[in-house]
Amino acid sequence: MSSGAIFCSTIIPTIGRTTLTRAVNSVLSQVLTTDNFELGDFEIIVVNDSGKPLPEMAWQTSPRVKIIHTNGRERSVARNTGAALARGAYLHFLDDDDWMLPGALESLRMLASAHPQAAWLYGAAQVVDRADKLLIQLHYNLRGNCFVQTMAGEWIPLMASLIKVADFFAIGGFNPLVTNAEDIDLLRRIALRGDIMGTSTLVTCIGLGAENSTTEHGRHTEFSRWAREKILNEPGAFTRLYASADNSLWVGRLVRIYLTSVLWNLQHKNFATAVERTALGLAGILAANRHLGSPDFWRALGSRYESDTFQRGFAAGSATGSVNDKTSYSGAI
Repeated sequence: MSSGAIFCSTIIPTIGRTTLTRAVNSVLSQVLTTDNFELGDFEIIVVNDSGKPLPEMAWQTSPRVKIIHTNGRERSVARNTGAALARGAYLHFLDDDDWMLPGALESLRMLASAHPQAAWLYGAAQVVDRADKLLIQLHYNLRGNCFVQTMAGEWIPLMASLIKVADFFAIGGFNPLVTNAEDIDLLRRIALRGDIMGTSTLVTCIGLGAENSTTEHGRHTEFSRWAREKILNEPGAFTRLYASADNSLWVGRLVRIYLTSVLWNLQHKNFATAVERTALGLAGILAANRHLGSPDFWRALGSRYESDTFQRGFAAGSATGSVNDKTSYSGAI
């Protein structure tokens, strides 16, 4: 493998779960078709965060695989460490209990070729339970400036995405202070800076369920709200939000983002920030203008966000009998 820049680096943080072999082999089996060898190559960086040696496996002898150790520093640090050593033009973060589908990396390479300026590229994903039974398929309709959509609550799985390395490091990578919802925080900070593009091709299987999970789901909302407040403090956040609100529904979501921020800051006694958020919320209402007469605006303003992506997935799953209880896992993402 060449020592120069390559197309993609897949970074897999692990605590030594037995599913790691499947995750690594799913990437090793990928085939890229391109005349440019440098941009057709890929590597895998396994970040062992378990604090003990990994069992010997055949995949460890592959020249595409590098193993490094972070000694129990949690996922954000493990991922950032892997990214620091990566040679790829794009970064792909795969958990050790998830896996790529055949042809996934080639589909994402073609997407990158068609949209070289995009900061975040993604494919469709299917969520499975711990017995690998299909729960839901996630097909997104997100293109271009999607900042208000991500700030409202839309989620694109890291495992089904490529992130341009320049944009990843421009925002400082994963925030190590966000030890839950760190993927949502990264998506939002990338969306503040750059555009998002996707393909409808299924690229990843994502394992979901409380068994063997390393995620503290109970603290998800707490971390997500705290991190969102930090993003709203960034220069240009309101301008970027408004530019991405292209219809009455999303203008309503923009105003709701600021009004809920006012309440959060009042609860945390951040009174100066609450005043600033109030002013921006009012600016959003004034800028809404023609949208004020739309029922969509008021519906979005008065209700919590529900992802269209998940609603379509639930509807399709119910039609095929693959979704039995959406409440059992929808809140965990």
